[in-house]
Amino acid sequence: MNFLIQDAMAQAAGGAQQGGLMGFLPLIILFIAFYFFLIRPQMKRQREHQKLVQGLQKGDEVVTSGGMLGRVSELNEALLKIEVAKGVEVKIQRAAVSTVLPKGTLKEI
Repeated sequence: MNFLIQDAMAQAAGGAQQGGLMGFLPLIILFIAFYFFLIRPQMKRQREHQKLVQGLQKGDEVVTSGGMLGRVSELNEALLKIEVAKGVEVKIQRAAVSTVLPKGTLKEI
């Protein structure tokens, strides 16, 4: 019954293996691509958001990360109060502010 199964033959050793830097070249290129397409833009966005949060002032109209719109009524080091309706204030973290709206956007408050 040996005619159904063929014998496996070892293949002769091929050429020399790539050494040193040439073996790591694809990994280096991949890391550089990740840096320029993912890490660097994310760091830029993070810096811009930090500037936005540091520049908040009383009376600014903001949108929170949860989608609430309101006017800043009180500032603190880590927290701020936004007025979402007349007489209704909500205390949130500064980092929860995602956008500062142009003045006059919220007319109802």
